[in-house]
Amino acid sequence: MTRAFRTAAVIGAGTIGLSWATLFAAHGLTVRVSDPRPDLAEAVDEALVAYAPHLAARGLDVTGLAGRVHLAADVTEAVRDADVVQENGPERAGFKKDLFAALAREAPAHALLLSSSSAIPSTAFTGQLSDEDAARVLIGHPFNPPHLVPLVEVVPGERTGEDAVLDAVDFYTSVGRTPVVERKEIPGFVGNRLQNALSREAAYLVQEGVVTPEDLDKVVINSLGLRWATVGPFLGAHLGGGPGGYRHLVEHIGRSMQRTGAGLGTPSHDKELDKEQNKEQEEAQERLIEAVEKAYGSSTYSELTGTRDRRQLAVLAALDSADKEEN
Repeated sequence: MTRAFRTAAVIGAGTIGLSWATLFAAHGLTVRVSDPRPDLAEAVDEALVAYAPHLAARGLDVTGLAGRVHLAADVTEAVRDADVVQENGPERAGFKKDLFAALAREAPAHALLLSSSSAIPSTAFTGQLSDEDAARVLIGHPFNPPHLVPLVEVVPGERTGEDAVLDAVDFYTSVGRTPVVERKEIPGFVGNRLQNALSREAAYLVQEGVVTPEDLDKVVINSLGLRWATVGPFLGAHLGGGPGGYRHLVEHIGRSMQRTGAGLGTPSHDKELDKEQNKEQEEAQERLIEAVEKAYGSSTYSELTGTRDRRQLAVLAALDSADKEEN
């Protein structure tokens, strides 16, 4: 690393912030957490207890984890000695604009200022900052939960300095994440745009009665999800072309796949409709919600996330094992 990261401030202690805080502490950082929620102490304690076994399963020493996470009375106290700040506030540009003005003012001049923003590029909320402060602000967008899912989308703004980009990559790598630098700002970044494209077609297929929510999930888990967890869309397509690779695939089935793509549907909640059609849209959306609730509503949130996390750990362990065999 080009610089050392010893102290991290986590601003916002929702699901993402609590996961970040646990991950940072597990990698030996001193973490200060700030959030106005009245149950902050309880939320932090519960997260440490829940997430520590996950991190231990990934080979991290979680001894003394709680001793490295501290509650801050406010943002100023949280960032006072921070080497890096990870913001996890509401997805509103105005809110982030005010918050990052405070972060730039209160954090040390060397502190890297990162946002977990899911869709809003940093240029949208850094216009009021000086060039010096804007140079150290960028997006570090994780996928939930960040202490398990390795990807972090590192997205510089128009005035972000190259040193800050390199530092962000170093930082996320140091806490076991897989940073990917995206060189052009676009709302939603890459991961969420891909997810949204699949989600739109999934909603359409269920609304059209082609498949139930449970069976659609089975399709993804037992095909695309399995494949993409190991090779991703482009390498998967390259291999799908056999020895001729991606070129062979495109030349031989490209047109038929384009015809399929041209026929992709638009779910009712994404259509612009008149008043009567809006009523039908709302009814269709409600039926979709009820179908999903029927599929998964009998289990609690903690039960469902527990199953998800166990399966994600199993996938990560399997990938680790495969990598070791290859090396």
